[in-house]
Amino acid sequence: MSGGWDGAYEVVELRVHGVSGAAAETLLDHPVVTRVAGDDNAGFYRPRPGFGVSDRPQALRVEAYRWGALTAGGAVRTLSLLFLLPFMLVNLAVWTRPATGGAGGVIGPLCRVLAATLTAAFMLSVVGVTVDIIGWQCVPYQPCLRGRGYLSWLAHLPLGPRLALLALVPIGALRLLWWLGERSARVFEAFPAARGQDRTSGGEDRIDSPGFWNDELVVHRLRAIHVAVGLGVLDASLLAAPVHRHPTPVAYLLFGANWVLLAAGVVLLLRPARAAPDGPGRGPVDLRGIRPLRIGALALTVLVLFHRAVAVEPEPPHGQLPGYEGAVAGLVAVQAALLGALVAATLHQRRRSRTVGTSWLSGLATPLFAATSIAVSYGFAAALVYRIADLLDRGDIPNPARLDRSGAPPLEPPVSYRWAALAGLITVLVVAATALWRIQVSRRRRRQVAEEIVRRDFPDPPPEALPRRAAVREIVARSAIAEHLGPVLTVFLVLSMVGVTVVALDLIGIGPSQLSRRLAGTDGEAATDLALATDVGIYVIGLVGLGVVVLGLFSYRSEETRRTVAAIWDLGTFWPRTVHPFAPPCYAERAVPELAKRVAALADQGGVILSGHSHGSVLAAATLLQLPSRVLPRVALLTHGSPLHRVYARLCPAFFGSPVLTELGERIGWRWVNLWRDTDSIGGPIFSAHRPGQRPRVTGPAGTVDRRLRDPRGITVPPDDTVPPPVDRHWPYHTDEAYETAVRDLAGRLRAGAGTSPDPTT
Repeated sequence: MSGGWDGAYEVVELRVHGVSGAAAETLLDHPVVTRVAGDDNAGFYRPRPGFGVSDRPQALRVEAYRWGALTAGGAVRTLSLLFLLPFMLVNLAVWTRPATGGAGGVIGPLCRVLAATLTAAFMLSVVGVTVDIIGWQCVPYQPCLRGRGYLSWLAHLPLGPRLALLALVPIGALRLLWWLGERSARVFEAFPAARGQDRTSGGEDRIDSPGFWNDELVVHRLRAIHVAVGLGVLDASLLAAPVHRHPTPVAYLLFGANWVLLAAGVVLLLRPARAAPDGPGRGPVDLRGIRPLRIGALALTVLVLFHRAVAVEPEPPHGQLPGYEGAVAGLVAVQAALLGALVAATLHQRRRSRTVGTSWLSGLATPLFAATSIAVSYGFAAALVYRIADLLDRGDIPNPARLDRSGAPPLEPPVSYRWAALAGLITVLVVAATALWRIQVSRRRRRQVAEEIVRRDFPDPPPEALPRRAAVREIVARSAIAEHLGPVLTVFLVLSMVGVTVVALDLIGIGPSQLSRRLAGTDGEAATDLALATDVGIYVIGLVGLGVVVLGLFSYRSEETRRTVAAIWDLGTFWPRTVHPFAPPCYAERAVPELAKRVAALADQGGVILSGHSHGSVLAAATLLQLPSRVLPRVALLTHGSPLHRVYARLCPAFFGSPVLTELGERIGWRWVNLWRDTDSIGGPIFSAHRPGQRPRVTGPAGTVDRRLRDPRGITVPPDDTVPPPVDRHWPYHTDEAYETAVRDLAGRLRAGAGTSPDPTT
């Protein structure tokens, strides 16, 4: 079997696994492996010599890159996904913009400002629980303190010191976000930049830009701005009461300084993160103004806390913290305006895009993710504020129309949160109904296509194989569901925009607050009905959040569920944090440069076949786009179960669209094979979905890349077996005979390109 493989030219097949990870032994099909590079978080492994049996030639070696530990453990992943989900979604929005052949225009600045409003919304929700619900409303309300020693001691503190003390909780919550966002940053982002990959040269324009995956300074810049915004929101909330009730020159001065600080943060977000370059390439990260902003925010917060601590004020009358409800409604109005501008900017870029017809939502994925981040943010905020108010209110529904037996009004969360809960309930019900409708309507079409596929694969099955054939048809039909759910996403986007706009109308007196006041002036029945509907919405939102946790727990026991959760997580954390610094860390900032360095080192000794399964194929493609031109003639690409076209080209057309994938194929001389199955719900063809007996729809070298694998290999029981062949679906591919054939094919091309004759027996 060795033949022409006995020469000095060695070819290494470097395997990269997909989401949820895999043991190195499983990746290599070898009982004993040893790590040859990397560490426990991300390492390169090879079979240990002398253990196991392999029929491969000595000059065709295999190696595996195991990066699954970079995405952390299941428990940390689930908790982070729950708390950081809004930030992850808004960070993902900028990477899904339409492809225009240039920079993102105003979409980047709009997404950065929108991300800052999510930080402000988070701080307002925590301020609403601590400063408003507890410090301002509950403590003076005796029925709220009865039997609660953990709160009653606050009644012995004057109003000012009490609010200043409770304000430490939002500061701690902001620090918690900081900690969650930078968790394991040293593991993810501290990979030393290779020559030509300076951290100051990354950006959002092209995925093949040097330093694209090195954005440590950008995150540092954004973190300083978001901390200043969060502290500014807290300071404004603390100063609103003295400005409204007991205005003093000091209060006005601090209030004005705080707004200047918030405006400075917005200006910095609108400015490009990178300075104009002096020559070719991109300039360094622009850190001007960051240090004064950080120092000013910290100093102003200390002054505001001191001012509130020494202020002597009488206990407030019953009602909400002055200015708080207006701040929530005003923030929603700002988000509505930003979302509308984002839709307009995306539509403008969509008209210039060449890939609209092949992208989901016709290129409107950016406002969809932005709207989703707002919806999730206010869903969590409403659930938090209302559940705490419900708990402190002795289980009564927070309702302005109701009076306690003692004559004191109940605790009153902002009306905006009440309507956010109601909008959340309506959205969940409508979207769920739309999804069920689309699944039902598309079933006939999906089954027709599946029937055509299984008829070609298994034309004359015996009668005993008909049930197995029908089961395979259903698997093929179910694997195509995602292609028919576009209207569901459109409905969600429309409902989210309508909901945000309705709440934003509060500022001109025709929004939810006015309607709530009118309902409160009736006999109370209408207001009670609205409160009941709101309470149901709160419970639904809480159940959705609980469902995320339960889904994460179930992912420990179910491999399919684990891969689904991991796929969502790894998609969101694949991209650098250029929009929101509190989003989960980007593991690709280590994985891609590390893979590029290893491939370049191996290519200096021979050829390299970079083999990526599922999401590993995305890492492989990103790695090849970062390699220097001198390495590319010695590299080939093998993808299997790949979502490069099915997900990434449609969802992120500016970075993985068809032009980029075509350019990738040209860079490596079209030494590229992609294996796919009809039963795979994640992977698929990249250039042409032709089947046996059909001609490729794509001509030229791209039409030779995709190779369809029949799955299962048969529907009857083989003579030497007791059960029919399994349906492999998405995993595994590397155990299929066609995989080994593709490896030897690519290895032969590499050796031929190096001037060495391949083994004629292969």
